[in-house]
Amino acid sequence: MRKIVECVPNFSEGRRTEVVGEIVAAIKEAQGAVLLDRESDADHNRSVITFVAPPERVVDAALAGARKAAELIDLNHHRGEHPRMGAVDVVPFIPISGVTMEECIALEEFSLPEEGPTLWRMWRELGIPIYLYEKAATRLERENLATVRKGQFEGIRDDIARNPSRLPDYGEARVHPTAGITAVGARPPLIAYNINLGTSDITIATKIARAVRHQNGGLRFVKALGFELKDRGIVQVSMNMVNFEGTPLFRVFEMVRSEAERYGVPVIGSEIVGLVPQQALNAVADFYLRLEGFGEEQILERRLEAALETSTE
Repeated sequence: MRKIVECVPNFSEGRRTEVVGEIVAAIKEAQGAVLLDRESDADHNRSVITFVAPPERVVDAALAGARKAAELIDLNHHRGEHPRMGAVDVVPFIPISGVTMEECIALEEFSLPEEGPTLWRMWRELGIPIYLYEKAATRLERENLATVRKGQFEGIRDDIARNPSRLPDYGEARVHPTAGITAVGARPPLIAYNINLGTSDITIATKIARAVRHQNGGLRFVKALGFELKDRGIVQVSMNMVNFEGTPLFRVFEMVRSEAERYGVPVIGSEIVGLVPQQALNAVADFYLRLEGFGEEQILERRLEAALETSTE
């Protein structure tokens, strides 16, 4: 089985298309990297790039994007709705095919220095210190990215040298002056899911986000924040669903809609940022259409793929 790792770095730039284009080009030029998707949001001022590569090449591609981001993005002049602490804010590795979670963790833990490049180079070559998060975290409190990123670039910059709890996992106790600090982790596939509300009142989105997220007693496997989309005059409940099987999309949508109704506010749309597993959408169709006996083998593309594989054996 071919070994494939997915990498979904988030960059703190969503308005200057030429900058995002240069970052994407740098990733695509890395040997073995295949670009799958790019998403930019001007209100969040953030871009999400998705690519895949073999494990021995995926770090090179991630570093190529980080190098270009550090060159072109200055967080001292960055403003946007989404929390951020680095020009390349997060670099998660996701096992897709023939690769275990432990192998993805090894990429961040720098346990394979003799066998290939490691992310230690982000500090050594770029001067960007690293926090490890999610499955790669070396401290329990750093599993949650929101905890790691608390205070954002400015707060961490001012606190890192004097607060032992802020010490990076790799690198010295100082942020890069313009590129900040980066969180690197390993995780299962995540769905970035946003629900837009027909109001400009940010307090409503914040209250709904608080009700939905697991940290405050809401749905398991859901992280949520309320954001303003000023250009559109609306607000948004922005969520990361870290286990779409444990908490499916339709359950999140229904809870947000129910909470919004309490405030007399309609849901006017939702969006998925980046890519989404087919299985997650199948569950939505099954729930809303009340399909009986539905199975993934009924999906045309799935059957076609299986047939083509059989014909070439």
